[in-house]
Amino acid sequence: MQVLSLGEILAARRRMAGIAAVDTPLVPSPFLSASAGTEVLLKLELVQPTGAFKLRGAANAIQQLPEETPGVTCCSTGNHGRAVAYAAARRGMRAVVCMSQLVPEAKIEGIRALGAEIRIVGKSQDDAQAESSRLANEEGLSEIAPFDALPVIAGQGTIGVELMTERSDLETVLIPLSGGGLAGGIGFALKRIKPNIRVIGITMERGAAMHAALRAGRPVEVTEVESLADSLGGGIGLANRHSFGLCRDCLDDVVLVTEEEIYRAMQAHYYEDRIVCEGASAVGAAALMSGKLAGLKGPVASIITGRNVDMAAFTAIVCGRDVRLGDNFIKGVSYGS
Repeated sequence: MQVLSLGEILAARRRMAGIAAVDTPLVPSPFLSASAGTEVLLKLELVQPTGAFKLRGAANAIQQLPEETPGVTCCSTGNHGRAVAYAAARRGMRAVVCMSQLVPEAKIEGIRALGAEIRIVGKSQDDAQAESSRLANEEGLSEIAPFDALPVIAGQGTIGVELMTERSDLETVLIPLSGGGLAGGIGFALKRIKPNIRVIGITMERGAAMHAALRAGRPVEVTEVESLADSLGGGIGLANRHSFGLCRDCLDDVVLVTEEEIYRAMQAHYYEDRIVCEGASAVGAAALMSGKLAGLKGPVASIITGRNVDMAAFTAIVCGRDVRLGDNFIKGVSYGS
């Protein structure tokens, strides 16, 4: 079985040159620093050409495919599909992105605009994954896994290298946790460079697949529900090969945040940091603002993973309006009240 290495993460940085934006900004957040009582910095992956960190892993994987590859396929909750579509287009390859019915329309249209074919299948990430695997088996497309593949994980791990290059004094890093490609890749890089650094995964309270798997000690199925942090939705796969083990070994803790806490954190990023971001990007701030990170040591970096948010929903949030997510109702609250 292949294993991840720091050398492969460094090689990924070279492969991504000219496709993904490397050395994305790391900027201070005075508001969160005051809230946390220690310096808090924001790693702005939202400046990537596709608006999210996912381009790193997709670019690294697609750059390694043979010239004769007929095309690529993937399943996605949005950002991975945008990344695959963009990186494939740079190589002149066909791209088919499979998505479930839970994915917001804004994310679907964003991917279609990049030239990819869209397949809407079922009501879960697992349904979309099955369709992607079928295309790979029947049409010979190369499947670009959203998180559980070493080239993808290595690409995401380049963020950890950048953090340590710019601020080797970091004591804690907060990483949005979904399928584990981001948290596993960054966590691996950080722990190889600075073993005593604290790495914390942050995810939503409802439908958090990796958190459930880590508690069970093995990959498990979860029921997907709508969330402001929709990019963190989806399972990790019962046959998970890499990301589960990396998260188990590299994360020091996992913290859960509520939809109400994510709502307020999205407002704070907008009003205090002047950032338009997805709910998934705001989970680190949600954990800080809610006081769920006891004994926090700084300096702290929080990964702002992406900006591809439904703007109608975002506008409702920053204006303090009510938001309904399936059977979950979030009562609006004006920022600062």
